[in-house]
Amino acid sequence: MNIRLIRIDDRLIHGQVATTWSKYTGISRIIVVSDDAASNSLQKMLLTQAAPPEVKSHVVSVNKLNDIAGHPLMTDVKVMLLFSNPKDVMRVHKSGLSFDSVNIGGMKYSEGKQMVTHSISVDQTDIDAFKYLNDQGIDLEIRKVPGDRRLKMIEVLKKGDFV
Repeated sequence: MNIRLIRIDDRLIHGQVATTWSKYTGISRIIVVSDDAASNSLQKMLLTQAAPPEVKSHVVSVNKLNDIAGHPLMTDVKVMLLFSNPKDVMRVHKSGLSFDSVNIGGMKYSEGKQMVTHSISVDQTDIDAFKYLNDQGIDLEIRKVPGDRRLKMIEVLKKGDFV
C-alpha cells in the first residue's frame, strides 16, 4: 500500500477530501478507517458513494486495515487513509503500520472537548494520542487544504498549555 496521505477529519469524505486532497495526492483509493462507520451499513454506503468517480472508496475497521495493508493486491495502490480521530491513528501505528506524517483537518467541538483552533477541538484522549504520535517522530500538521499554511499540532497544543 502506497500511503499518500493520512488525514484526521471527523467529517470523513466531503468536498475538500473528495476533490482537493484526492487530486493533490494523486490517489486512486480512499480508505475510511473507523470502527463506527464500518459497523453502520447506511454510513458505510454513503461514504463509499461520496468519493469522486475516479477514486474507489472503502470503509474498514481499524483491525481490518491491518489485514489489508500488507495484502499483495494493495502493493502499488496509492491510498489516502481517512480517520475521524487521533486515537484510531495511534492504534494503527501501534499495530505496526509505519508512516511519518498525519494531516489534521477538522475535529468538531462536543461536550468535554476544548477548542485549540477554529476547526479542531480535543479532549484528553485526543491529546494523549497526539503526544504518542509526536513521540514516535510522526509529523502532525494542521491544514484544511493543501494551499493552507502548515501548523504543527504539537506546537498549537503547547501554546494552549494542553501539553
